[in-house]
Amino acid sequence: MTTATPAPPITSRAQATNLALATLAFTVSFWAWNLVGPLAITYAADLGLSAGQKSVLVAIPILVGSLGRIITGALTDRYGGRTMFPALLIATVPFVLLIAVAGELDSYWLLLVAGFFLGVGGTTFAVGIPFVNAWYDPSRRGFATGVFGAGMGGTALSAFFTPRFVDWFGYFTTHVIIAVVLVVVAVICRAFMRDSPRWAPNHDPVLPKLVGAAKLPITWEMGFLYAAAFGGFVAFSTYLPTYLNDVYSIDTQGAGTRTAGFAIAAVIARPAGGVLADRYGPRLITFISCAGAAVLAIWMLTKPPLEIPAGIDFVLMALFMGLGSGSVFTWVAQVAPPERVGSVTGIVGAAGGLGGFFPPMVMGATYDADAHSYTLGLALLSAFAVAAALTTAFVIRKQDRT
Repeated sequence: MTTATPAPPITSRAQATNLALATLAFTVSFWAWNLVGPLAITYAADLGLSAGQKSVLVAIPILVGSLGRIITGALTDRYGGRTMFPALLIATVPFVLLIAVAGELDSYWLLLVAGFFLGVGGTTFAVGIPFVNAWYDPSRRGFATGVFGAGMGGTALSAFFTPRFVDWFGYFTTHVIIAVVLVVVAVICRAFMRDSPRWAPNHDPVLPKLVGAAKLPITWEMGFLYAAAFGGFVAFSTYLPTYLNDVYSIDTQGAGTRTAGFAIAAVIARPAGGVLADRYGPRLITFISCAGAAVLAIWMLTKPPLEIPAGIDFVLMALFMGLGSGSVFTWVAQVAPPERVGSVTGIVGAAGGLGGFFPPMVMGATYDADAHSYTLGLALLSAFAVAAALTTAFVIRKQDRT
């Protein structure tokens, strides 16, 4: 009779190392995913794009980055983060280079095609959540997912550095640099990353797992809330350069700097949202996040003047969205069945990404060029945030920790 070999103990060093590597991979892949937005003003000027065409160009990478999370989350349950992170980083490289080619050719349609597949870089989120969950006890998962989620700061790096890299090194070379960084980080992850001893591959067929996750009410409840919190962050971080240029006539680098500040504020707030949700409960923190975002969107309708009033509005909006992004996934970690964390994460992450896909489209469609105003789009954003706050407070039933 054979006895099962006990899993090796999990050390704090192993936890920290793998959390750091996962966050690094997430950060770099999010930089690649957000390569188009910071240069949207330049593309619009060079190609003579309308507001609608510009919004489609900015939003298109979000589509695959959102829907693809459903598949990558389920595949992570089977293959683990040590395999999935390097695979997705390498898979993003050809499309980073194709974006460069499309820009050099001044081809709007090729930019759309390349941007669509560039969304592969945005799917790493659904890999990281189950990966770091397996490394930490339930009481610390809010902290772990919050720190990992800070990798969305890749959007800040892209907003700040991408326009400057183009100025310093040239347009094509900038994309080559990002491609090389993706390859280097993929190699590092494969060499040093390890799946948690607590993790075991789930070889159930992918489709039934997704169907099972989709049947859980909590999947769709969390998906709706994540669409409001993280979706709002994605929408603002990708479309904010365009918004600042249209409303305040700020140039590419100035808009990129301010967008980076917005993203950094959200990045700082996301781990705080996870920690606060561990302590006070995710329901309360998520409600505060959504209610705060609704109020700030209404303030934004008034077009507060630069720099201080508008800056305070945008930074506070980022902080509330970051808090909500962290608290929602603490909620997921607490209530999702352990064997379905990857699948649930994929669907919830996809919902969050789609929450970032539609607002730029709506903003572009409702932009009043004569008044330089996004009044209708911001009003809809506020209404959505109010609906999320009310859902948090009154609709979602209380859940026991798994």
